[in-house]
Amino acid sequence: MKKALTLALALTVGTAAAQSAFVWPAAWTAEQNTANKRGGELRLSAISDFKTMNPFTSSEADSIPDRMETGAGLFTQDPRNDEFIPYMAAGPAVVSNNNKRFVIKIRQGMKFSDGQAITADDWVTTHKIHTDDKVGSNSRDSFFLVGKPITVKKLDTYTLQFDFPQPSASALSILSYAPWPDHVFGKAYREGGADAVKKLWGLSTPASQIVSPGMWVVESYRAGERTVFKKNNNWGDWNKDSRGQALPYLNNLSVRIVADANASLAAFLAGQIDIVGMRNADDLAQTKRAIDAGSLKAFLKPNVSPQATSQWITFNWNKASDPAKQKLFRDVRFRRAMSHIANRQAMVQLALGGLGSETYFSVYPIFKQQIDAGLAAGAPQYKYDLAQASKLLAQIGYTKKNAQGYLVDKSGKVLEFNLSTNAGNTVREQLGRIFADEAKKVGVKVNFTPIDFNTLVGQLTSKGENRPFDAILLGLSGGSNIWSFGSNVVPCGGNLHSYNNPTDGKCATSQEQLMTKLYYQGDAELNDAKRRAIGAQLMKAEGELQPVIYLVGGNFHVAFNERLGGEFAANMMDAYYGQRFQALTFIK
Repeated sequence: MKKALTLALALTVGTAAAQSAFVWPAAWTAEQNTANKRGGELRLSAISDFKTMNPFTSSEADSIPDRMETGAGLFTQDPRNDEFIPYMAAGPAVVSNNNKRFVIKIRQGMKFSDGQAITADDWVTTHKIHTDDKVGSNSRDSFFLVGKPITVKKLDTYTLQFDFPQPSASALSILSYAPWPDHVFGKAYREGGADAVKKLWGLSTPASQIVSPGMWVVESYRAGERTVFKKNNNWGDWNKDSRGQALPYLNNLSVRIVADANASLAAFLAGQIDIVGMRNADDLAQTKRAIDAGSLKAFLKPNVSPQATSQWITFNWNKASDPAKQKLFRDVRFRRAMSHIANRQAMVQLALGGLGSETYFSVYPIFKQQIDAGLAAGAPQYKYDLAQASKLLAQIGYTKKNAQGYLVDKSGKVLEFNLSTNAGNTVREQLGRIFADEAKKVGVKVNFTPIDFNTLVGQLTSKGENRPFDAILLGLSGGSNIWSFGSNVVPCGGNLHSYNNPTDGKCATSQEQLMTKLYYQGDAELNDAKRRAIGAQLMKAEGELQPVIYLVGGNFHVAFNERLGGEFAANMMDAYYGQRFQALTFIK
């Protein structure tokens, strides 16, 4: 399953007459007193403004398209047992051809926000656009296995056939992409190709022209200030609670743009937003003090689970304009030295307040079974060790320092590079400062600068032989608990294969090739234990290559204003599923 730079669902209905209604189980919320709890607004925040309303050109997590496609997809996972259950699908997939063909009936009666029927054409068109390389979709890699396309065709108005080049443990997840309207995007694509699609739904597009397949549709957008979504009334026609009431209960969802994560916390403590991510012990302490003082009525539950995200540093292997740096970044001794420089214990203590863990692999901390399997298989961890870092750098040729204490090569050139992260993310800013300070101790000059998130994403996802950055500190979210590796991250050619992304998408090393092979081999294994064993070998190759320096993983904490109802029971909350479904959220 694809990952994104850093959000369904119940009883299968058997008869054609009932196909139009999907019933959300009562067990998916801890509060059953929802009678007359309708209306109101869920208030959220973001530290970076949105980049586009176009679902085919968006790459960041929690984008406007992500909000709109909440509550769209053929299948969904039940948070009680992780099982995939039919959602926009009218029933289970009919599987044949050695687990490579999936025939799926679509639930009838579903409509887009503009009233147009949702049919097989919408899935076919969405797939066709996502897989057009000229569009540049972040989801493109999700529709390929072993370099071959996953195909979809329309059998009739409400029947789809998907064919995979090989079996995939992630099949139902891959098939569960949101259908975007053929009568909007398909029409443009047929008339003007990829360029026409990319011109649709920019931030200046009137909200009245935006069409949503999911729970929310854009009501208004004010650059740098606030985006408001209104509920899609047509979505409520086929999404019902256990009492038969249309969902969602809420009328609106708003996202306020704030300067940084500190401003987001301040807005939460002031009662101006309803949910905030607790970053560290200091956030928890401030929130608890406000609750104890009576200035904030909120639910607070610390350390619910490890996080389902990653924080890392990647070095650019495609630096043709600076051959010396390109050679340096491609040298595994350099990257291992950088891992030894990363003082992860200090990062956990200072940036996370002690509430987190050191990380060394792309697998998220919450997926403990896979991490344990990797460690048991001998996946290496290059832990904090400045002496070992110095030894590795000396092997590359950096044995002398200048008067300022920085390592220099034979020509006297300083060992230095630029490192960027997204401005406003105070945890990442602190991680970057800690890394730069430790690097200075061994004589490496790190020019650390937080910059605009959208600019950073553009640099990271750029392709070519001369990409415009040295090193980037960022994170990933998304991904699956079925196969814990990103389809657009691990295989060569993926748009988030961040360290090496040439125009031709080719691997630069044999270990990259091995990781790509193991990724597809593991995804094709349908037995859970055997799949984890393959994942362990992938982690071993990843650890040896150190293509990306993984840093720390925080703990997942739950905090929300008590004006909200409809959250999960406490034992269902975790970083993978979160704290609630928006469809079942209401204002008390």
